[in-house]
Amino acid sequence: MINFENNPIIQKTVNFSLDIIEFCELLEEKKKFVIAKQLLRSGTSIDANSFEAQNPHSKNDFINKIKIAAKELEETKYWLYLCKHSKSYPFEEKLEQQITEIGKIIYKILSTSLNKN
Repeated sequence: MINFENNPIIQKTVNFSLDIIEFCELLEEKKKFVIAKQLLRSGTSIDANSFEAQNPHSKNDFINKIKIAAKELEETKYWLYLCKHSKSYPFEEKLEQQITEIGKIIYKILSTSLNKN
């Protein structure tokens, strides 16, 4: 089991996933099923790939998992952007703040890992 108490990316992505689950439940209550499904998938995938990266087969495997997490992060930002700018969708600023923090960490990890080659 991964100890995420000492791992900022795991700690932040787990918390974000839990918050995304709650937000997607709110979207579903409001019958916004398509966005809820997409946001739930991409938002929790950031965490899943960050978790997988903690036990890589190789450095390239680690980098690949972090790249996937970064792609899912960008997709999640897109769905949150739509919620924020749509008149009929709820939006939570907390999620936007969390995704920004996570992005900074993921891109720093990626930059550092790629520069060590």
